[in-house]
Amino acid sequence: TFIIIFPWNVYFMNVAVADAIRTSLGPRGMDKMIQSGKGDVTITNDGATILKQMKLVHPAAKMLVELSKAQDVEAGDGTTSVVVLAGSFLEAAQKLLEKGIHPTVISESFQKASVKAVEILEAMATPIKLEDRHSL
Repeated sequence: TFIIIFPWNVYFMNVAVADAIRTSLGPRGMDKMIQSGKGDVTITNDGATILKQMKLVHPAAKMLVELSKAQDVEAGDGTTSVVVLAGSFLEAAQKLLEKGIHPTVISESFQKASVKAVEILEAMATPIKLEDRHSL
């Protein structure tokens, strides 16, 4: 059997960051109040802002900040969702690793699931025409 376990500090740091912003997600998301070292207070429910204000120094946590920034640049939205999803994927991967599943198998399975998810979403989608104001 082949067992690899994430270094616990990496695993817990990423899950902690995802959990810190998880409650700010969605229409009932809660605002976070963050106080800087200088005493400045920021109140927001925007994941990217929360992550920037946290001044994270752990390399694994910085990876989630960069993921959030990339999502903001690419789509302009979804910064909280992408970090929460990444945290969930890491939790799932950790459980699979603990069961002795090889990291390559986990990675390939996540890729296959991604392709299948896109297929399902495309099948569910309803095409619309931008000229059809009634449908919009």
